Amino acid sequence: MERQILHIDVNNAFLSWTAIELLKKGSKIDIRTIPAIIGGDETRRSGIVLAKSMKAKEFGIVTGETIYSAKQKCPSLQVFQGTYSKYKEYSNKLYNLLLEYTDKIERYSIDECFLDMTNYLMNAKLIDKAYEIKRRVKEELGFTVNIGVSNNKLLAKMASDFKKPDMVHTLYPSEIPSKMWNLPVSDLFMLGRKTVPKLDSMRIKTIGDLAKTDKLKLIKKFGKHGSLMWEYANGIDNSEVNSKVEKPKGIGNSTTLPVDISEIEKIDEVVLALTEHVAYRLRKYGMLANVVNVQLRTNEFKDLTHQSKLNSATCSTKVIYAKAKSLVHEMLKEKKQIRLVGVRVDGLVEKDELQMSLFSNENSEKLEKLDSVLDSINQKYGYNSVTRAGKMEVEKLVKLKDSQ
Repeated sequence: MERQILHIDVNNAFLSWTAIELLKKGSKIDIRTIPAIIGGDETRRSGIVLAKSMKAKEFGIVTGETIYSAKQKCPSLQVFQGTYSKYKEYSNKLYNLLLEYTDKIERYSIDECFLDMTNYLMNAKLIDKAYEIKRRVKEELGFTVNIGVSNNKLLAKMASDFKKPDMVHTLYPSEIPSKMWNLPVSDLFMLGRKTVPKLDSMRIKTIGDLAKTDKLKLIKKFGKHGSLMWEYANGIDNSEVNSKVEKPKGIGNSTTLPVDISEIEKIDEVVLALTEHVAYRLRKYGMLANVVNVQLRTNEFKDLTHQSKLNSATCSTKVIYAKAKSLVHEMLKEKKQIRLVGVRVDGLVEKDELQMSLFSNENSEKLEKLDSVLDSINQKYGYNSVTRAGKMEVEKLVKLKDSQ
């Protein structure tokens, strides 16, 4: 049976979801209709454009540039800060609506989903379901989506990137030559920016050029990735829609500091704040870490990294912080100006599956109980309702960025 795959992509998600929230609060202006962006704090070096309206795009504003640069292009530009918790809320609303059509859903990102509709159409046509979903999202949730329709994930993803917004596009194998091959090779899914100049030097400028290139020649030049590029250019993709929620292999937080700091005591405070978030997320996933990694970036953009194995797997904030702090002190035996700090844990294992020692560690149990109590309070009253004194000031200073 031929697979029936949809790719749902929210149009300008962060700006659209912010616009909906503002309208709910009584705003008379839909920021999707004016030159507007979602950006970080303008007073920090992390103040960049995260999302832009179509009107802002007309001024040449691009995602990733500084807010200062964007305002130079458009002095009347309106800047709004996003709220991740609200974005997650809208993402969940979309997911719950899609669950009415199939339970084989892969959440590819906060604003993208793949749907395997193969056994769920009940004699209906896939294209009709795509238009129905698009209409319902707009009417019931208040934002628009693009939907790609095909028989594999790659082609559905490519189709959803065609003309926007609020559109449904098909891209079946028979349509590849007319709809995909004339696109620039940089538009091909999973093609890295560094690869494009290399292909250009081989006179491969379009996806069609890549598709017609000798596969062995590409493998010789790029290895396994050459084979994958050739297959994607020819619309070949056998990957499944992965509806299983996978736990992370590593959890990390990092922050770019608003000012460079060299005092090791202040860096320790930043590390504590980062560790709090990392350990909290570890416990939320029900996992333990075996390895702690610390990253420091100097004002000369030189990256320093150290990692160390823990004596035993843990999710204790105190234990992880002690290890992270010791790594920092190892790296900063000489004074350096630091602009970025990151803490990451790896070697994760399921807490329930870990074979416990025959001899109970009473101190470890006490720390775990304390962390559990703090987590419960923070979940009920908000993350920072109860916090360690050492990081109260640093929370005001830094803005944390999650990774996994």
